[in-house]
Amino acid sequence: MIADPRRIAIAFCAACAFLNLYSVQAVLPFIALELGQGAAEVSMILTAGTLAVALTAPFTGAVSDLIGRKRIIVAAMALLIVPTLMLAFSQSLSELVAWRFVQGLLLPPIFTVAIAYVGDEWPPREAATVIGIYTAASAAGGFFGRFATGALVDDFTWRGGFVAVTGINLICLVVVIWLLPREKSFVKASSLFSSLGQMLNHLRNPRLLATYAVGFGVMFCFMGTFTYINFHLAAPPFNRSALFLGSIFVVYLCGSVLAPWSGHFIRLLGRRRFVLSALGIWTIGLALTLSPNVPIIILGLAIFSSAGILVQATSTGFVAASAPAGTSGAVGLYVTSFYLGGTVGGWLPGLAYEAGGWLASVAVVAIVIATMAVIVSIWWREPRSVGA
Repeated sequence: MIADPRRIAIAFCAACAFLNLYSVQAVLPFIALELGQGAAEVSMILTAGTLAVALTAPFTGAVSDLIGRKRIIVAAMALLIVPTLMLAFSQSLSELVAWRFVQGLLLPPIFTVAIAYVGDEWPPREAATVIGIYTAASAAGGFFGRFATGALVDDFTWRGGFVAVTGINLICLVVVIWLLPREKSFVKASSLFSSLGQMLNHLRNPRLLATYAVGFGVMFCFMGTFTYINFHLAAPPFNRSALFLGSIFVVYLCGSVLAPWSGHFIRLLGRRRFVLSALGIWTIGLALTLSPNVPIIILGLAIFSSAGILVQATSTGFVAASAPAGTSGAVGLYVTSFYLGGTVGGWLPGLAYEAGGWLASVAVVAIVIATMAVIVSIWWREPRSVGA
């Protein structure tokens, strides 16, 4: 399924971006302990990255529509090495937040432009499969970023994890330079203003607006759940180690296995019915995390992540299919809404957690999932030009 070198390169783009975005998540309780900060305060390290992504994604898309795809991807991957390494040497919360913000600024030129590359270079039916591979790789990258930092805490502290992530970034850069060809079907925008104008047109498309709202909800739920489940499991009566907290993100790999098949599920059920089914399963997984039994919690997280990744793969593909022009700009707006959801999701469930524990965080996430189901039921329609 991924023998095409272009697909491998796209997978490495996704893995690199999400490796960096989530690498801090598993070690937040230990950074909080070292710096003497609470859960809500230390979560700023995480949300600084997502906020930077949200602020820059649309403009990245506009610039990409003007300049091209591969050169932006490669430049961003090369520059990403610097802030990632500097995280390992940060001595205060403010330094960590600042370098995470810089790191976040460099992620949209990788994954937003990679999605636009897919939309340009593959026909719609094949693009759904490639987007599934992209989503699977992003989930795998998210897992390995969290696992690498968590696994190294005991021997090298959380700082050693960021050194390891820096090395992985370098490997990803080499692979993408080698395997990703220059774009062939790219249509250059006449000017930066025309590209920005296309983005404004996207904001008049009800189907795209509904999809942006779903993207907001997806990232809200992932960030709120996987950030504060760490605090839940690190606290009594569980008292789990950093290695264990990093290891629980292996559940992301379940979604990685399923995501490349999302195109098949969409053709079988239709996007709307498929996503509504996935949202129902997502809620079941979330409910299981309320169990006092750790294996059941892990099962719930596996179900939760698998269903959420399928929703993410479907909504990402729906953006590319629904934009009549300016694909990169449309994807950039989606990424903005997605990571605004992550920024709010990294903050609001934290306030709920400090006020009412894990149950309160779960209640907030459940409300957002229900809202997403309403949006999909009412506003999602299939583009007539797309068969998938």
